[in-house]
Amino acid sequence: MGLGGCIILIAVGAILTFATDWHMQGVNLDLVGIILMAVGLIGIATFSGIARRRRVVVPPTTPVVEEEPHRHHRVDGYSDGYGV
Repeated sequence: MGLGGCIILIAVGAILTFATDWHMQGVNLDLVGIILMAVGLIGIATFSGIARRRRVVVPPTTPVVEEEPHRHHRVDGYSDGYGV
């Protein structure tokens, strides 16, 4: 059950508890609504605990290679500073 299902359980439970005045023989709708809201809250707490564990930051495993600047060696006598 995902986060959406938990929110739907809370909403249905709140509707049964606070917004209806139906009376069914053998069923207490207020109690059913409270139970649905409690199950929804437990589901949200469980879902957030699982989601928090999934967000662990893992450092990169590949090493960073620093390259030296590539130097071009010309043999024309001007690149070494002496042929000026």
